[in-house]
Amino acid sequence: MSDVYGVLLVCLGNICRSPLAEGVFLHLASERGVSDRFLVDSCGIGRWHAGEQPDERAMAVAKQNGITLPSLARQVNPKQDWDRFDLLLAMDYSNRHALLKLGAPEERVRLMRSYDPTLNGVTGEDLDVPDPYYGGADGFGRVFEMLERACDGLLDELTR
Repeated sequence: MSDVYGVLLVCLGNICRSPLAEGVFLHLASERGVSDRFLVDSCGIGRWHAGEQPDERAMAVAKQNGITLPSLARQVNPKQDWDRFDLLLAMDYSNRHALLKLGAPEERVRLMRSYDPTLNGVTGEDLDVPDPYYGGADGFGRVFEMLERACDGLLDELTR
């Protein structure tokens, strides 16, 4: 591992939650003047959307909040990703389980919302970031708020 700390954000298809988390993290890190300290990327457990832009609703909520979503969807690459990233952040328990099944180092796999300071002491599936894909735009707004709190808490921890 180098002086740059690698953060990989992981959801199911890499078009809703993880690209939003990536955009929020990058935006907050830039605001704090610490973006050069991090290598940040997002990916999905599956490859259904590989090469696609994020969901239009994810891009809309990001734009409403002054955030850019920089990546195209990709599938997790165990061999490369385990070497490149120090922290593997799953959006929900199912994604966490899938990462572990793919051989991710357990000590580097965490749930995204475990960094939300308003959820201190909450465990289990209560830490899931719900998948907004099959819902309306309002679900993306709620997910954005969850991710913003979690990314803020994550940056607090990583910059101490």
